[in-house]
Amino acid sequence: MTDYLAATMAMLGPAQNRYAEPSAWDRLHAELGIQLPPDYRVIVDAYAPVQLNGHLHLAHPATERWNLGQKIRDTARAWSQVPWDELDLDADEDPRQLFGLEELSFGTRNGLWPIASTDRGETIFLDAAADVTRFLVSYDETWVEHRVSFAEWLYRYLVGEDMTGPNSAAFYPGPVKLQHLPMSADERPEPWYGPDRGM
Repeated sequence: MTDYLAATMAMLGPAQNRYAEPSAWDRLHAELGIQLPPDYRVIVDAYAPVQLNGHLHLAHPATERWNLGQKIRDTARAWSQVPWDELDLDADEDPRQLFGLEELSFGTRNGLWPIASTDRGETIFLDAAADVTRFLVSYDETWVEHRVSFAEWLYRYLVGEDMTGPNSAAFYPGPVKLQHLPMSADERPEPWYGPDRGM
């Protein structure tokens, strides 16, 4: 059985842990009222705030800019303002029908939590009410479900599988490109690359 956390970090290269701070996670979990997955926390601590392969953004709970708690709150608030009951959605566009959700809420104890996003308009949600680790991804009025760990989702995303919807692969051969997100208005971080993947 694949250890997806180890395999993902092997693709990304040595952990930098620039902002790793257990108390930041404690504060965030107390504020949210839920626990974010342990493998997600390891990856975020190791690399975030970061952009992976030019698209996927991961924020961090210990930074002022690109702050994970603020990002979650702002995104959940925006999604909560969508008038879901007033939209004329087909069955394959309505996450309530697709995934058997009794109600659709964002940033609530039993709701969906936005934990990552891309510059292509994709949002990755953790389903806090699910009895197994479940991620729901929204992209261009399409929703998909993945019952996998975050590390497995990220691994499969980075190797070019359609992890955000049909025909959504964002595969780039060669090493994974990483780029720190700027921590000030005038910072222009240079990208760096993970080890060779033989791809």
